[in-house]
Amino acid sequence: MLLERIYDEDLAQASYVIGCQATGEAIVIDPRRDVDVYLRLAEKHGLRIAHVTETHIHADYLSGTRELAARVGGRMHVSDEGGPDWTYGSGFDDADRLHDGDRIVVGNVTLQAVHTPGHTPEHLSFLVTDGAQAGGPGFMLTGDFVFVGDVGRPDLLDESAGGVDTRFEGARQLFASLRDRFLTLPDYVQVLPAHGAGSACGKALGSIAATTVGYERAFAWWAPYLAADDEQGFVDELLSGQPDAHAYFARMKSQNRTGPAVLGPRSPLPERSAAVVQHLLDRDLAILVDTRDHRRVHEGTVAGSLNIPGASKAATYGAWVYDPEAEHRPLVLLASERQEAEAMRDHLARVGIDAVDGFIRSLDGLEVVRLRLLQPEQLDGLVDAHLVDVRGRTEHTQGHIPGSAHLSGGRALWHLDELPTDGTVVTYCQSGVRNSIVASALRRAGVDVVELDGSYLGWLRTADREPATR
Repeated sequence: MLLERIYDEDLAQASYVIGCQATGEAIVIDPRRDVDVYLRLAEKHGLRIAHVTETHIHADYLSGTRELAARVGGRMHVSDEGGPDWTYGSGFDDADRLHDGDRIVVGNVTLQAVHTPGHTPEHLSFLVTDGAQAGGPGFMLTGDFVFVGDVGRPDLLDESAGGVDTRFEGARQLFASLRDRFLTLPDYVQVLPAHGAGSACGKALGSIAATTVGYERAFAWWAPYLAADDEQGFVDELLSGQPDAHAYFARMKSQNRTGPAVLGPRSPLPERSAAVVQHLLDRDLAILVDTRDHRRVHEGTVAGSLNIPGASKAATYGAWVYDPEAEHRPLVLLASERQEAEAMRDHLARVGIDAVDGFIRSLDGLEVVRLRLLQPEQLDGLVDAHLVDVRGRTEHTQGHIPGSAHLSGGRALWHLDELPTDGTVVTYCQSGVRNSIVASALRRAGVDVVELDGSYLGWLRTADREPATR
């Protein structure tokens, strides 16, 4: 058996390729939408991707199940658990619908579906048995059920899918899934989760790639609650201190349920001249994405541009600043070469941003403006201005500039009604990176924004600063 983990540092997301080398068949679990990485891996090992599946209806990225199945002609398998409210839609009409105990056979390898609700009602985990080596499962693909040191948060249906207090039932389901499905497994079973540290799908995810049932039984934060059969203690601890759910999660949830659009093989991204881009900008027919560091952006950028600093976090930050349900103007990326631009296009596709029209190598020949910045010492006595912290909820609670309101960066564009309509909005984050990203989106939305130079850390470095904690 071959088992390889494909990890996306941008979204802290893991997918898996499992192959039977005796028969040359393979299955991909929880694929992302830019699928070439799986095609290259299969070719490298002489495998044919015959099956594609996913553990649940994801909220944090757009699934590549339909995309990959269309490219390779593979069979799709999706959950049919969780009740009618969580049934996959018409985009999966030709998929096999899985129930608890169903099996997917990949040569000598068997994946058995295990219904593990809690994070979502339809969630499946997969027990993997290498029939050439063992008579029972040695691995469990846990999706967003069990992470290294944590479990999947049960509140995203409330936060992103319009649920009302579903978190409490979800938390109780997680307790039962741990007790009845996970902890009944032998300690040696290896646990392969769908996310690592940095994901918003939990609050305490470890950065180690894998764990075991025995290790989690001994050391996970939740283990003492299960050992004591303390369901209420588990629920209370699980629901406290969860990170902000980004607003784009609602779009991911909806599209992943009905079936994301299939992109197919994409053409090389065209390079645009300064004259063409300026023509498009003058007529408001395109949006420039300034991919530089925020310090360079502050020295001069195109009016109305969005700041997404580089490909490495383009999915995360792109989904903060561009909503394809409300915005249809195409994006032109600032990139030094086509390969860099196409890598960024791939990242954006992971969150359903498909309107990338081309790239330009520099701002030479374009009209640029300098952005307004406010120095920390200028905050004192400031009138007709409103200070807004765009960091995460936990960061704000741990310490913020006195008098500042909180609106996390991943929600700002969707909650403009929470911003004051009179006077200037002064935004800050921890160091300035997220602040520049969010401020660029707010400016495009018509908000009068000034960035606090140096953000929170810059403010702390000035004399006699005492953060507020409430």
